[in-house]
Amino acid sequence: MGPDYGWNLADVWETAAAVVPDRIAQGQGARTTTWREFDQRANALTADLLEAGLGHQSKVAAYLYSCPEYLESYYAALKASFVPLNVNYRYGADEVHYILDDADAEAVVFHATFTPTLEEIRARLPKVKRWYVVADGKDTPDWAIPYDDVASRDAPLSTTPWSRSGEDLILLYTGGTTGMPKGVMWEQNELFHVIGGGGDAIRGNGPVRNLEELRARFEAQIDDHPYTVLPACPLMHGTGQFSAFIAFNAAGTVVTQEGRHFDPSELWRTIDRFGVTAVAIVGDAFAKPLLADLDLHRGTYDLSSLRLIVSSGVMWSHATKEGLLEHLPNVVIFDTLGSSEAVGMGASVSSPGNASETAEFRLGPGVRVLDPDDRDVEPGSGLPGVVAVPGHVPLGYYKDPEKSAKTFRTIDGVRYSVPGDLALVRADGTIELLGRSSAVINTGGEKVFAEEVEEVIKLLSGVRDAVCVGVPDERFGQAVTAVVELEQGTRLEISALRAFVADRLAAYKAPRYLVVVESIARSPSGKVDYRRLRELAEAATVAGG
Repeated sequence: MGPDYGWNLADVWETAAAVVPDRIAQGQGARTTTWREFDQRANALTADLLEAGLGHQSKVAAYLYSCPEYLESYYAALKASFVPLNVNYRYGADEVHYILDDADAEAVVFHATFTPTLEEIRARLPKVKRWYVVADGKDTPDWAIPYDDVASRDAPLSTTPWSRSGEDLILLYTGGTTGMPKGVMWEQNELFHVIGGGGDAIRGNGPVRNLEELRARFEAQIDDHPYTVLPACPLMHGTGQFSAFIAFNAAGTVVTQEGRHFDPSELWRTIDRFGVTAVAIVGDAFAKPLLADLDLHRGTYDLSSLRLIVSSGVMWSHATKEGLLEHLPNVVIFDTLGSSEAVGMGASVSSPGNASETAEFRLGPGVRVLDPDDRDVEPGSGLPGVVAVPGHVPLGYYKDPEKSAKTFRTIDGVRYSVPGDLALVRADGTIELLGRSSAVINTGGEKVFAEEVEEVIKLLSGVRDAVCVGVPDERFGQAVTAVVELEQGTRLEISALRAFVADRLAAYKAPRYLVVVESIARSPSGKVDYRRLRELAEAATVAGG
């Protein structure tokens, strides 16, 4: 096959299972699954899905915490050209119903913990033909099939009347900061290329041209320590999923933590236990607790296998990178700018003694920063623009042509993904990430980029986390308001906060109001519910006069 081969992930993973059947494919705690077992269990689930009557590109939803069954259910769907999709386990009943209904889900794999939520909405989901319950210590409903009863069956690879294709979809539902969740349609060929094309960053292997070349690479590395990744962020989010896919595309190993809430000590112990080589996190929401744990437990963990820490989607501060690199002299930090619908916007690389600055990135190949007239922003002009990513981009949003047309646009004859990320282009060509346009605060005729102010506030001693929102203001239209989570026993006055920010940014960017909360309550992927915090800030500022 030539370089135009339409990559399908099931083909790649079946090749890995054939070449390294006894290598560990997945690990969680004391539980491990070899590639042979991973493949066999996926085959069994595929057979049952076909028996249930699912057809070409039918949708299979994973409503699960991170676990081996998550990726097994995806693999099973991919094998028969079904479409796997994610469900955010933090959502309430109506939100879960929205996703399953919007996606036209015909099968749902769920943890028993979520039974009460599904019982509220199950009658309103007539398209679902199969419910598979993954046991987790909670009561299992009689209307669902025990997942392990199906996956443990002996079943051959199923045949279908249709063929696999590089155009087969994976649906990635993303909530963003506004509006209802959107199903990003990734064709597998495009996704394979955009997450490395079968390359391995640790070994320095580049993309492959075809399946035969990939098989030869697997065979040449049979005796090597496998690329072993631990997605610290949930598999229900793009960063976690894509990190796992990269490992599987290298015939590697995916390790997940047993705990359902982020525990930095458990993460370091898991790296020690499995010889993890790469960790995927989401900025400071993960990195700061990880650094604090290393500071507290120096020399406790054997982290000699670790070579790479990858972050995507949110800002990661310079100081935290430096602190981690002091503990991990053999590690490279890869900080990427991207989103569910635009992978590869930009990147920065940090190594010991050379930690990149906060929110500073080099643009990816062909990436542009555009003004409102779709012209390139002049480097060094100080004018913000939206980041536009070409090349391997999604097909669009599922069943939403209007939003698809706004985000996936053809400019100067090239198709781009333009999800709304704002950036400044410096004179040297590097970019400074400002955040999503939906998080811009308009105050007194000036635009304030929330994330820019947030990153300054986080430098203040005693601040654990911070978010900036705009609240209505009669004089200025909106007033910059800081919602701050403090370290235990710490106090902060608005005057001190304003002075600290004004020393580092323009005075109009300094928050006019301060709201202290017990917790910012970020999602497991590090994202912020700006709408909820804006409502909280508005209520607090009105009450406080």
